[in-house]
Amino acid sequence: MKAKKHRHIPLIVIVTIIAFLVLVVTVIMVSVSTYLMVHLGLFQYVPSGRANFIFVIVQFSISSVIVGTMVSFVVGRISLKPVNRLITALNRLSQGDYKVRLRFGEGRVGKSLEDSFNMLAGELENTEMLRSDFVNNFSHEFKTPIVSIYGFARLLLRGNVDEKETKEYLSIIEQESGRLATMATNVLNMTKIENQSILTDVTEYNLSEQLRRSVLLLEKKWNAKNIGISCEFSEHTVSANEELLKQVWINLLDNAVKFTPQNGEITVSIYERPENILVGIKNNGPKIPEKDMIRIFNKFYQGDTSHASQGTGIGLSIVKKIVDLHKGKVWAESSDEATVFWVELPK
Repeated sequence: MKAKKHRHIPLIVIVTIIAFLVLVVTVIMVSVSTYLMVHLGLFQYVPSGRANFIFVIVQFSISSVIVGTMVSFVVGRISLKPVNRLITALNRLSQGDYKVRLRFGEGRVGKSLEDSFNMLAGELENTEMLRSDFVNNFSHEFKTPIVSIYGFARLLLRGNVDEKETKEYLSIIEQESGRLATMATNVLNMTKIENQSILTDVTEYNLSEQLRRSVLLLEKKWNAKNIGISCEFSEHTVSANEELLKQVWINLLDNAVKFTPQNGEITVSIYERPENILVGIKNNGPKIPEKDMIRIFNKFYQGDTSHASQGTGIGLSIVKKIVDLHKGKVWAESSDEATVFWVELPK
């Protein structure tokens, strides 16, 4: 059964009809008022000319309505042209045409509307491109470990492998399974956090201990690259959702390990201030390009494509969402010597 297609009445027609009705009502009111004033003797008129007087009123009223309606149509058509263009552009945008742009000329109001619409369309276009890239990358990332696990599992089932090869294959299966679990966890966390608007389960706990445990959880990764990690802080407490902040530190530390070169250094610091606590995670990896700095916290964004296979582009967006829920701030500073991710949390 086909859905009924709603036909939209053009805006100019609606405006013209409204103007016509207003003119008709106005003319009727003026005519009635004039007639009553003449009838009550407020105006003097020649009795023999009464019929002619009424005829003039009717003729004037009809002419006013016709001329007024025509003028309303012409003026409305000109003045509503930008509105119609905006409606057309919005319809195209709603249908997925994110390349549509508006040009209204040099008028202040038109320029402001043009800039706002074009910015919206540009953001939607970028998000769609990132989403498409994410789907392609994520599909590939899921497929790679699954194929690897399947292949080595079949080799083990055949039984034509010695003990050394068996251990090697099982180790690979374990690593690939871990990759799958990490990717699935990130996607689930992203979905869960995006649907959360109110911070719950807030408790006061030892932030320093949480950071030390987060570092130890990633020990296997930073040991594999012979990275030195320094924890430069004393004991500090914070009031927050402990489970969510744990995800922040793990994601930031994992990101630091990913971009730190072999034999590099990572430093974790805590600075307590009167109104907030500042946590810094520094690595001596490559500088983040300026064009990427403003987008690294966007969902699906992966600035360094050489590391795309090591992540899904949602880790930092999860960090941003969690910190926002805590009414805090997160930002990055990068130079040729080092990159630091800062997290500021209210006390």
